[in-house]
Amino acid sequence: MPSRRHFLAGSAAAVGLAALPQVAGPAPASAAEVTTPPHLVVILADDLGYGDLGAYGQKLITTPRIDRLAAEGLRFTDAYAAAAVCAPSRAALLTGLHTGHAAVRANPDSGGQGGLGAGDTTFAEVLRARGYRTGLFGKWGFGPEAGEQPSHPGARGFEEFYGYIDHGHAHQYRPAYLWHNGARETLPAGTYAPTAIAERALGFIDAHAAGPDPFLVFLTPNLPHAPSEIPDVGAYAARSWTQENKAHAAQISLLDAQVGAVVDRLTAHGIADRTVVLVASDNGPHEEGGVDPDLFDANGPLRGYKRNLYEGGVRVPLIAWSPGRIAPGTVSARPTPLYDLLPTLADLAGAPAPADIDGLSAAPVLTGAPATAPLHDHLYWYRDEQGVTARANAQDGGRAKKVAEAIRKDRWKGVRFAPTRDRSAPDAQWRFELYDLAADLGEQRDVAAANPAVVASLTALLRSSWAQTHPRRPWGLTVVSDGVTATTTLANGTSRAWPQTRVTLAVPAGWTAIPTGPATAPSLAPGARLTTTWKITAPAPGSGPAALTVRAGAGVFRFTEAHPFTPLPAPPTRDGHLSDLPWVSATNGWGPVEIDRSNGRKEGGDGTPIAFGGVTHAKGLGVHAPSEVVYHLGGRAARFTALVGIDDFSTNQSAAGATRALVRGDGRTLLTTPTLTGASGPTAIDLDVTGVRLLHLVVQDADSNSAFDHTSWARPHITLA
Repeated sequence: MPSRRHFLAGSAAAVGLAALPQVAGPAPASAAEVTTPPHLVVILADDLGYGDLGAYGQKLITTPRIDRLAAEGLRFTDAYAAAAVCAPSRAALLTGLHTGHAAVRANPDSGGQGGLGAGDTTFAEVLRARGYRTGLFGKWGFGPEAGEQPSHPGARGFEEFYGYIDHGHAHQYRPAYLWHNGARETLPAGTYAPTAIAERALGFIDAHAAGPDPFLVFLTPNLPHAPSEIPDVGAYAARSWTQENKAHAAQISLLDAQVGAVVDRLTAHGIADRTVVLVASDNGPHEEGGVDPDLFDANGPLRGYKRNLYEGGVRVPLIAWSPGRIAPGTVSARPTPLYDLLPTLADLAGAPAPADIDGLSAAPVLTGAPATAPLHDHLYWYRDEQGVTARANAQDGGRAKKVAEAIRKDRWKGVRFAPTRDRSAPDAQWRFELYDLAADLGEQRDVAAANPAVVASLTALLRSSWAQTHPRRPWGLTVVSDGVTATTTLANGTSRAWPQTRVTLAVPAGWTAIPTGPATAPSLAPGARLTTTWKITAPAPGSGPAALTVRAGAGVFRFTEAHPFTPLPAPPTRDGHLSDLPWVSATNGWGPVEIDRSNGRKEGGDGTPIAFGGVTHAKGLGVHAPSEVVYHLGGRAARFTALVGIDDFSTNQSAAGATRALVRGDGRTLLTTPTLTGASGPTAIDLDVTGVRLLHLVVQDADSNSAFDHTSWARPHITLA
């Protein structure tokens, strides 16, 4: 499978930087900056409204533990989720990119791409490389629901994971199973998942409290998301509310108790004063499953709910607590989107953040120097959501299913709606609303008509904040192999030089690995890469796979990756389908490569059968752009034939898919198809591949939109010379 960038937790006491504002430029850390980084705990609630906590004005639901954290620490009044629904909000929070740039911009059930890719660097990856032990407990929210793939938490920096991978699975409070790292773990019947998840998070703290390395706990319970399910409504039993509202209130109080349990555990271990705890929510309050957010005044003084881009849908609680580090009773009005989390955590840990993110570090606000914290020129939100709820739709004037954008710049808040789901519609066709938050926090008075210059300026910023694709600057350690060599790349994706860069590769006894180029550099400049190709030799012909261990050190970072190296498989000895042969390597844009092994063989890893125009083909490979599957022909084949195109599985979901297929032989392009769509049907391939040693089947995105790009190679057949 593709390289997954795992990281070695080196001793944090050996190298480190104090929490300082993010620094631009290549200056290395000075000796005065060296210290031990703090433990970090981030607790992210699911659909907790701005007004759902006592610290933010809640009167009916009791949240004493979180309220105490706010009193003893820092309460942000102007913190924002990056989106009004779960998946894009969480993706932005993890990667530091707003929804005009992030990899996930819609919930999966709205047709959005559901996962993170190998290049989507998360705050867990940065901290893991910095020496942190990293654990995720609760809702991840990005598919596919499978281990050993780029969107799995283990591939995105979390060494320990327990919870839900999939967005939809997280809607179950008593699931049959939860994921533990890369495998499903069956639960006893009736297990209430939030309790089991919280216990695992506390166990992670227990395991690492006394260790030499700092830890990151990312606790993401699905509380208080619908349905309103809880073992006991507790103190709310006697209320004259509906059962759904009682249970919803009890869910919030349970969340509060879980936050308190984490704080108590930190205190019991004597590490509270070297820990930073952050508590936030992924979007505004929900109205699902019979819950009445208005009963609880869940959005406080704000307009809107989950799914709205008005303040009530995106402004969220954010509390920071760290005894001795954060002054009690501190309040900050800094507009702070949760995509600031990555640079903030990196700053606290003493590590440079990736340079190509939208977030800015809020660490100076936490450490008593708020005047030095960088400020955003403006904040941006995008929405393409097909879920509809009554209150949210009413707030949007019946436009809940239309593409919408929002922007905040200083006192101004702009919300605009496209005429359809097409974001490319001319600006004049959008409905633009303008609010002066300084005078109208509840967004009740649209002042767009009186301020045309402001509308024009904000419209230009909205346009410039969106990019159909946002290519990421490579960051960290990657390894690829072709059965003969392994190529390691250490990429500095930050704005600070990495000194004393070194890469090593270890192989099992009897194997050899010889670098064919430099594996060290005195310094790796911002944006630079150290790429080394290693010639790998097996102890004997036919030797099985070997586990390569690649380590790299660069400044404060320590990386490691365990990479499975498989010598080239034997070339084919008879005519046959490629889907019956082992591949040299396979990378896929989303999920595993699907193999149709019909004709008497048990199917393995299959999704939808491979079909074009209603005609199902018995053999093939299903992929999602961008993808590349490599086979070893050993120069023995003469002819390659196949059908390739957007298959019925994708076309039946949407006609938006568009890809291009390439066939390469030993690095030389042999064929490039026209653009493939569901309407165009598949392209037939019949190629002379005489003398080709390695055959590459490549699928590329053709329209800068990877949604619905599921593509199939049907009947990929080799005829020997």
